[in-house]
Amino acid sequence: MSELSIIGCGNPNRSDDGVGVYIIQKLLVYLHNNPKPGVRIFDSGTAGMDVMFQARGSDALVIIDANSSESEPGSIFEVPGKELENMPEPSYNLHDFRWDNALFAGRKIFKEAFPTDVTVFLIEAEELSLGIGLSSAVSAAADIVYSRLVERIERHK
Repeated sequence: MSELSIIGCGNPNRSDDGVGVYIIQKLLVYLHNNPKPGVRIFDSGTAGMDVMFQARGSDALVIIDANSSESEPGSIFEVPGKELENMPEPSYNLHDFRWDNALFAGRKIFKEAFPTDVTVFLIEAEELSLGIGLSSAVSAAADIVYSRLVERIERHK
C-alpha cells in the first residue's frame, strides 16, 4: 500500500497564515470519522524540519500553506513540487528552515525514501497580522482545498 502524507504549515496566531493548520485540523476530523489506511496527516506549524522528516517514506506528499504574492486574497495555487525543488542550498538553521527548504534537503538527504509525487497548495493571504481566525476569502478557499484533499484521500490506494 502506498503512503500519502498531507502536511499543513503556518502560524494560526497570525490570521490567514494559519490556513494550512486549519485545513489539517478539518482533515484530522474527517479521517477520524472515515479512516483511510495509508494516509498520514500532520500539522507542522512553522517547523520546516518537521516537513522533511514527516514526508520521509511517503510515496506522495501534499503541503498546504499561506502565500503572500499580492495576488487576489483567497487565490489558490496548486504547484507541482518539482517547480519548487530548484532552490538554493538551505542553511539548515532551524530558524530559517521552511517547507520549501525541506523539499530540497529531503530529496538530497533521504534520496529514494523521499516522495517524488509532491503537490503544494498555496492560498493567498489577505491578513497576516497577529490575530486568530481566517479572513472570509481565505476561509472560502480553505474549504475548496479541503474538498479537493478529501477527494484525493478517497482515491488513495
